[in-house]
Amino acid sequence: MAEGCMRGLRYGMVFFNLLFWLGGCGILGVGVWLSVTQGNFATLSSSLPSLSAANLLIAVGTIIMVIGCLGCVGAVKESRPLLLSFFILLLLIFFLEILSIVLFFVYQDQIDHYAQRDLKRGLQLFGTEGNVGLTNAWMIVQTDFRCCGVTNHTDWFEVYNTSRVPDSCCPEYSDNCGLENPGTWWTAPCYERVKDWLQENLVALWIFALCTALTQILGLVFSMTMFCQAIKVETFYA
Repeated sequence: MAEGCMRGLRYGMVFFNLLFWLGGCGILGVGVWLSVTQGNFATLSSSLPSLSAANLLIAVGTIIMVIGCLGCVGAVKESRPLLLSFFILLLLIFFLEILSIVLFFVYQDQIDHYAQRDLKRGLQLFGTEGNVGLTNAWMIVQTDFRCCGVTNHTDWFEVYNTSRVPDSCCPEYSDNCGLENPGTWWTAPCYERVKDWLQENLVALWIFALCTALTQILGLVFSMTMFCQAIKVETFYA
């Protein structure tokens, strides 16, 4: 009976971690593709230049793959050390995610202030050598969200030292349109536009967060149940 239960847990754990590992492979693949094709795409921060979409996806994908592989091998070999390591790592990540969410809501105003200040500093690097990723990111954000600057289109005046904005602030893109016809420029702040977009997609974000949490909880339950069952089987045959 105990052996049959253990076999069922092992198959369930292997299947769960295989899906977990494949998900990590997919995320890692997207990150590598972005890194190769887009360079440092979506690097808007001047103080954290390595925090690009590509690098973030590569890091997350690698962590998921390692944890999934650890759990899968632990389930196949019925290794208590590996199962316990998988449980501890997943529990640690779960607590860090909860802590991050709590800190975000507690210090939301401070985070807003710091983010806007950091993004404004990043504007000074726009179009400069070695900052292709930041330049491309701002052009894409302003074009897609129909906005200009961090808090106002005049943020760019300090960058150019004149009444000028990037050409991506124009409704109809053309060379030097950011120097001419100021009445046609986007004037909406990009920071607020992105925040509004996140608010509009809040339900989808919460569903994704809940699905992620549920997956992690299932992984914790599977691994700890199998760990305890392994102890019972070993004690039974001792």
